[in-house]
Amino acid sequence: MIVVTNRIPVAQGHEIDFEDRFRKRVHLVDKHPGFVRNEVHRPKPMRFDREQGKWQPDDEAQGYYEVKTWWRSFEDFEAWTRSESFAEAHRNRPPKDMFAGPNELVVHEVFTSTDLELEG
Repeated sequence: MIVVTNRIPVAQGHEIDFEDRFRKRVHLVDKHPGFVRNEVHRPKPMRFDREQGKWQPDDEAQGYYEVKTWWRSFEDFEAWTRSESFAEAHRNRPPKDMFAGPNELVVHEVFTSTDLELEG
């Protein structure tokens, strides 16, 4: 089992449009062989204030949205990226000014989980 995370810095003022794109997506990835699930995480930049001993909002930090997809194998993910469905799902590119910088794609292998379905 692998988790592919796309970390995306969304420019201030574009958060609603960015989130709407995911709410209205066509769900092509959901039907691809080996796909397990998808989650989109909204950033909540926080910092720990040691003097007060508690967490505080960090208005100066750049938050990253994270789009996570779980796959049975890396080969399943690769097959998705080479598919016509992938090309179709990514055809309507958002405007460049929606982003505060480049995205980062990260792959992790699940080696343990509290979710028994993800063990393996």
